[in-house]
Amino acid sequence: MAHSIDAHDQAAYDALQAKLIPLWKSIERLNTDEQTIVVVPSAHIDVELAASLLQAYEERYLFLLFLLRQPRARMIYLTGQAIHPDIIDYYLGLIPGVVGSHVRSRLFFLSPMEATYRALSDKLLDRPRLIDRIRDLIVDPDRAHLVPFMTTWSDRELAMRLGIPMYGADPKDVHFGTKSAGRKLFAQAGISHPTGREGLHSLDDVVAAALELVDESPDAERVIVKHNDGVSGFGNAIVDLTGLPDGAERARAVKERVSSMRLNEHAGTIDDYFETMAIEGGIVETMIQGDDLPSPSVQMRITPLGNVEVLSTHDQILGGDDGQVFMGSRFPANPEYAVQISRSARKVGELLAVRGIIGRFAIDFMMTRTQDGWQEHAIELNLRKGGTTHPFLTLQFLTDGAYDELSGHFLAPSGKRKFYVASDHLEIEGLDRFTPQDLIDIALMQGLHFNQATQTGSVFYMLSALSTHGFVGVTSVGDSPSEAQDRYDAVVSTLTREAEAAG
Repeated sequence: MAHSIDAHDQAAYDALQAKLIPLWKSIERLNTDEQTIVVVPSAHIDVELAASLLQAYEERYLFLLFLLRQPRARMIYLTGQAIHPDIIDYYLGLIPGVVGSHVRSRLFFLSPMEATYRALSDKLLDRPRLIDRIRDLIVDPDRAHLVPFMTTWSDRELAMRLGIPMYGADPKDVHFGTKSAGRKLFAQAGISHPTGREGLHSLDDVVAAALELVDESPDAERVIVKHNDGVSGFGNAIVDLTGLPDGAERARAVKERVSSMRLNEHAGTIDDYFETMAIEGGIVETMIQGDDLPSPSVQMRITPLGNVEVLSTHDQILGGDDGQVFMGSRFPANPEYAVQISRSARKVGELLAVRGIIGRFAIDFMMTRTQDGWQEHAIELNLRKGGTTHPFLTLQFLTDGAYDELSGHFLAPSGKRKFYVASDHLEIEGLDRFTPQDLIDIALMQGLHFNQATQTGSVFYMLSALSTHGFVGVTSVGDSPSEAQDRYDAVVSTLTREAEAAG
């Protein structure tokens, strides 16, 4: 939705953001300088989620507590509801090389205690006294910054009220992260992407676009419709275009199929779907076809100094009825194409940097085999943190390793390569019988817990989803792809066995 920009407010925000430059130089030079990190994992999405599920997603970024390894860093972590103490203890216990009491003296949890599906930043803005308490905990506003999940006008307003800069794209620029703008950037960067149409706002727009795509590509069997701001595949829907009649009946047939396309369970009715599209827009593009269609992604960031950095690559694990919902990832991406997609993604990053955008973002691809290797097809640009951010940074913080863009490998200081399998949604029947403490006990007793000595094992997250929703997140780290998969499979089999016993 369009947002009016006041020139005075924009100038004030730009001046605030300028504080990131000396702060970033200081952090890069020496991480023992004092700083305060205000974490606001606020999700603004176009589907309604239960408050308990939203809470689990907000807790997904508790890995940021590992930043407290820096001895003079302070952190203020905000969530819609209070976090269970067992969950906090679990994360603090994972941090290597720290004294627990010292970390706790620099860590503050605050919450508006509002159990609704509203975005966290909106809940905070409605509570000026709570904002005052946050501000009081910031020792030096010139040595502080706000870390959002996705940057919205509400997050920007919160940063302004706190008087600290925000590390993320200015909301006036977040349209570059929409599906429509992504397609345009892919074209400008000269990157292969599916044939499609962008800037759509209605059922009739989608029908007209689908008809044009059928005319252009008679072999196209399916098209995919996407909301511009859809997250984790929630705004995606597939339309089958096989066996269409000729002549005047074709348009009617396409409209019927679009009107009856199967939606994600959180998307509501078809009328709800197009009401959302009327507000935020969307795209239609042809589905990439083939027998072997991996979907890798490249994670990047643009620093406040304007530097473009490739952080990681992943192969996404997709699920749901139509294979459109992000379920997890394998790291790093297949070495046959990891470096290739990094080069293509960097071209888009350079275009964003020229526009003054900062923060984390990711580009998703589909890959098809050819006689000469792999052909990439860019399909989405997400101008925010995503489902691959937390497992990767967890690995990075726990091992002090780094991803090498030129080789596509992650190396720990020991020289060992590291791999992992991660899932946001490990759902097992009977898992809702467990509390977070139960799961921690099982992990320790069954040898699943991450071992700092070997830097292998499993880390759990979204623990508050256990009792209410019956699933949990897990990242399983190994010294090879097969070991990472074996450790993940061991988690699944152990929890399945324990859930059956509990039943």
